[in-house]
Amino acid sequence: MKHLIAVAAAASLALASVPGVWAQGASGTTAPSAADHPDEIVKMHQQVAAANREYDREVAAAKKVFDHKKSDAKKKRDVAVAAARQGVDQ
Repeated sequence: MKHLIAVAAAASLALASVPGVWAQGASGTTAPSAADHPDEIVKMHQQVAAANREYDREVAAAKKVFDHKKSDAKKKRDVAVAAARQGVDQ
């Protein structure tokens, strides 16, 4: 049941973001925000989805930093390994 609700919420959000859907109605209206929706459950799902998007954005940014630092550490390690191998070869 939760999966069905999540799919329905995702589908409605996807349709809400398509400009053609809103253009069919009154041209002067804008997409309703979570605060404007009369259903409390819909508001809650929209807020949860927004929190999840923010979390995913922050995790992606942290992964980029991690990958960059990991790459720097790998370069330092490769230089040290090359120097150690060069010392053995002589």
